[in-house]
Amino acid sequence: MASRSADPSSSRHGNSSSSIDAVSLAIIEQLQEDGRRPYAAIGKAVGLSEAAVRQRVQKLLDQGVMQIVAVTDPLTVGFRRQAMVGINVEGDLDPVAEALTAMAECEYVVMTAGSFDLMVEVVCEDDDHLLEVINKRIRALPGVRSTESFVYLKLKKQTYMWGTR
Repeated sequence: MASRSADPSSSRHGNSSSSIDAVSLAIIEQLQEDGRRPYAAIGKAVGLSEAAVRQRVQKLLDQGVMQIVAVTDPLTVGFRRQAMVGINVEGDLDPVAEALTAMAECEYVVMTAGSFDLMVEVVCEDDDHLLEVINKRIRALPGVRSTESFVYLKLKKQTYMWGTR
């Protein structure tokens, strides 16, 4: 398991990086190293009791600051094709972004400034599945003007440590 920190500037949760103290950041870092690390061991590392760590972790989870999840290698669980898809939209981005977030294959949906209005990471079983998702589902969404796909050939780095650096 790994811990993934939420975007500290997320207005959905109203969090800011200044609201997380150094001890909570140290707890997050401990969980990012091992999401199953016992609270007693975390407490020893950060100078708190097991109960205090348990309480802080629960608060961080409740506030949406982090989530503790199992992170898999898509290849080992049957998803052999990943791609980043840049999307240009006519009009309001929200309806398109919401439709994309509802698709199981879309792991990340990000509104951007630059060449694309939206960037979407797609995880699929194979090339046929990727083609179906892009051609039949993403391009078919009302408001989608164009897409550009960046197929992953090899994943060199994937970490979730940015929440504490």
